[in-house]
Amino acid sequence: MDLGLNNNVAVVAGSSKGLGLATAKVLLAEGAKVVISSRDAANLHKAAENLGNPDNLLTIPADVTKKEDCDGLIQETVAAFNKLDILITNCGGPAPGNFEGLSDAQWDEAIDKSFKSNLYLIRAALPHLKKSETPSILTVTSFTTKQPLPNMILSNSIRSATIGLTKSLSFELGQYNIRVNSILPGWTLTDRVDALLANRAEIHHSSYEAEKASISADIPLNRMGDPMEFGRAAAFLVSPAASFVNGVMLNVDGGIYKGIY
Repeated sequence: MDLGLNNNVAVVAGSSKGLGLATAKVLLAEGAKVVISSRDAANLHKAAENLGNPDNLLTIPADVTKKEDCDGLIQETVAAFNKLDILITNCGGPAPGNFEGLSDAQWDEAIDKSFKSNLYLIRAALPHLKKSETPSILTVTSFTTKQPLPNMILSNSIRSATIGLTKSLSFELGQYNIRVNSILPGWTLTDRVDALLANRAEIHHSSYEAEKASISADIPLNRMGDPMEFGRAAAFLVSPAASFVNGVMLNVDGGIYKGIY
């Protein structure tokens, strides 16, 4: 199936590793021109070496919690490729913890990373997306916005605000043919999930492997996801092949979410 991504220009934030890197890899394979970004220049360099395809790949270091970096990221993208068709707003998830154990500073940091970064990126990209023939925005949230997890109150609550933003923008931006969706990953084998499993093992006085096995047993497919499975779903959602998909919150979680809607 041709996703129709050839020569589309995509910015993938938070893409030096994990879900963002996997998504960039699929987009490049589908013929898109891709900008990967991260605040860690060394990781970004490693990612670019991993991806190859230098003619269609641009790396731009940026901290998406800073408005000026988001503005610069979009400006440099358009300067290099003369347009922007796809924006994927991804950022590392907030720390685990419970309500009484988290400080105001940790809440502020999580809001900057998991909510305000979306505002900054979308505002910067919007004038250029309005000029695109196939514009699309994809926010990356979590299945925990539908089925909250214990000890994950920052992610459970703040990413839910991003879901509200996504749905609202799908109404507001439809007049410009801009589709706005969110993708809700479940337990996928990334560095972040490794850290979360280690945290759970410490809390439960168990082991990494025991926690991984326990969670996998709660997933109907009886395993955690591979980042490329997420990347393929994300690439489809932002592609012209999904041209009538708008305002959707798509779980990519192996079925761990137990609700119907």
